[in-house]
Amino acid sequence: MKRREFIAFCSFAATAWLNPARAQGQALPVIGFLGSMSADASIRQSAGFRAGLKEAGYIEVQNIAISELWSEGQYHRLPAMAAEFVKRKVSVIFAAGLPAALAAKAVTSTIPSGSVLSRASRAQVAISPG
Repeated sequence: MKRREFIAFCSFAATAWLNPARAQGQALPVIGFLGSMSADASIRQSAGFRAGLKEAGYIEVQNIAISELWSEGQYHRLPAMAAEFVKRKVSVIFAAGLPAALAAKAVTSTIPSGSVLSRASRAQVAISPG
């Protein structure tokens, strides 16, 4: 993933769901991170995601929360996992991989979603406003 594309996604996600006038004491906005593979196989991707958010000023536990669900390569589980994020009313869904992106897009038209799709070392960020 290219750094500029990632920062663009973070900026979009932030403007889509962060409300600067949020009253103190309210729950933090939650990013649902939907992974097509396992957490162990995607350590670098997950770390890069958090680093990009931090660069954009969003720090886990301070001003955002991140909830991760991993399909462990069992793509048939992705629609139910994406639906779980909808049920939890996350603020935005970030999908790691095409199968996860398709699942997220299929289950909601109201929650903004974004994904990173890689092809031959060329990454592009796809963003859906919900």
